[in-house]
Amino acid sequence: MPIYEYMCPGCQRRVTLYLQMHSASPPPCPQCGSNTLSRVFSTFSVHKTCKDAYDSILSDNQLTQGMMRNDPRALAEWNKRMSQGEPVAPEYEEMVERMDRGEMPPRQMAGADPPVEESSTE
Repeated sequence: MPIYEYMCPGCQRRVTLYLQMHSASPPPCPQCGSNTLSRVFSTFSVHKTCKDAYDSILSDNQLTQGMMRNDPRALAEWNKRMSQGEPVAPEYEEMVERMDRGEMPPRQMAGADPPVEESSTE
């Protein structure tokens, strides 16, 4: 369904609505109930496919070489390109920021498998 944006003179808010089709009379404002919404010009978004993101990464020799060396900065760049600007969890964002500063994330992180202890056979 298309997304339409309106400005509400009643509550002075920009309202985004998912509608099957644009109609001559806009729906009431979901915030204040006003029936005087006016449609505003809005932009649209085009996302790259995963294939486009991978092609971009693989064509960047410096990035792929950095990833082969386990360079945290290259791993951070890879993560940024793959997320394509989508919102991420604060913990994920923090991890990428640390890698961007050159810090490798800890091997054992929340949700990761626990380390395997080697048994002595002496």
